[in-house]
Amino acid sequence: MRLLAIDFGTSNTVAMVRGADGPARPLIFDGTPLLPSAVCLDPGGTPLTGRDASRAARLDPARFEPAPKRRIDDGAVLLGDREVPVVELVGAVLRRVSTEAYRQLGGVDELRLTHPARWGERRRRVLVAAARTAGLPPPRLVAEPVAAAAYYSAVPGRAAPPGRALAVYDLGGGTFDAAVVRRTGAGFDVLAESGLTDLGGLDFDHALVEHLGRGYSGGRTELWHGLLSPADPGHRRARELLYDDVRAAKELLSRAASAELHLPALDLRAHLTRDELESLIRRQLQQTVTCLARTVAAARLDPADLIGIFLVGGSSRIPLAARLIHVELGVAPTTLEQPETVVAEGALRLDDLPAGPAQVPSAGRARVLSRTDAAPPGPPAAAVGGPAPNRSVAPLQPAPAQPGQPAPAQPGQPGVGPPGVVPAGRFWTGTTGLVWTGTLALLVLAALGVLVAVVSAGPG
Repeated sequence: MRLLAIDFGTSNTVAMVRGADGPARPLIFDGTPLLPSAVCLDPGGTPLTGRDASRAARLDPARFEPAPKRRIDDGAVLLGDREVPVVELVGAVLRRVSTEAYRQLGGVDELRLTHPARWGERRRRVLVAAARTAGLPPPRLVAEPVAAAAYYSAVPGRAAPPGRALAVYDLGGGTFDAAVVRRTGAGFDVLAESGLTDLGGLDFDHALVEHLGRGYSGGRTELWHGLLSPADPGHRRARELLYDDVRAAKELLSRAASAELHLPALDLRAHLTRDELESLIRRQLQQTVTCLARTVAAARLDPADLIGIFLVGGSSRIPLAARLIHVELGVAPTTLEQPETVVAEGALRLDDLPAGPAQVPSAGRARVLSRTDAAPPGPPAAAVGGPAPNRSVAPLQPAPAQPGQPAPAQPGQPGVGPPGVVPAGRFWTGTTGLVWTGTLALLVLAALGVLVAVVSAGPG
């Protein structure tokens, strides 16, 4: 089975493949697993994708669409003098992935495509149609937080037992998404989700560029504005180089306390510190953390009820994000070395989830709502952003036994006791009782035989 999983993102697209006899591995595009989701038409009308599209856009930006995912509802996009259906834009990116997957695997038997949890049927149909135009098989659609949770659960030592919930904090290049998902016997349910469609790493890049302009343009404001609003190919190339360097500096500041970069047009060397970056983006990061907290509340859980908060998306690397989450929710989030690939790899690992019985929290630990508890008769739950209505919670019940597993014993039923101890009332039943009964009967008969022999011998 040759399996391909694609996470079609706002800024970048990531794909993972797995052959019939090999481990999962990322597809590499121009030396990196991150394929820019950009599309640009060349003069002949042929769509270019990824870094090829970004380079072509420096010559003719009117033919360039940097984020087709943000145009998913637009139907068509004007590129140059041609109106291009959004399905074709998305299909061009997926075709680039498909070409590389076929080159490595020789074909694709199954496709899994991820999407935001809040996407409705119409948006999902665009993804399906785009996969068809790219020559890929009909996809299995997977919600992004479900894929992230599947990755979390497949990592050794981080299993999510059925009945338990985790939160996903997904901060990418163009958007932020928060979700709470609960493990079930068959997979995961999304209990609540929300997001910020206009906040991501690109906004942090722009904040840094504005900060550099305030600090270094000085008396050359006109030169600086000419760089940011280019009117010719030379200035467009300089602007692209500036944003590339700013993005690299931002990423370095996740690992180091300071970074240096060159400012084109001004021909200056600039210095940035992590403190400067954090002061610029703290308010926006706080918005993401507040959104996450509201999403947990909308799932009718406390942060302490979660088995973890999982950070995904490239911008989640920023250390301040994890610190703000820890302060506000009281839970230290789980970070990864390669958060950009988590969703695609999780979609690939959906069938690898370790099986396990439901675990019931002990007294004083987190309570887990059963499906019945989570959706009682009455008015619907409050939308994310408002407080959840107060309601009573029924006593926690163990989750139903999975096929092939014995039903869990209920407290108060006969037979419940510490492991290795046979409860009173059951000792003389079943196979164990028969063995002990037979043994005792043989001992009694042997004793009677000895007594009869003694009596028969008599005195003398």
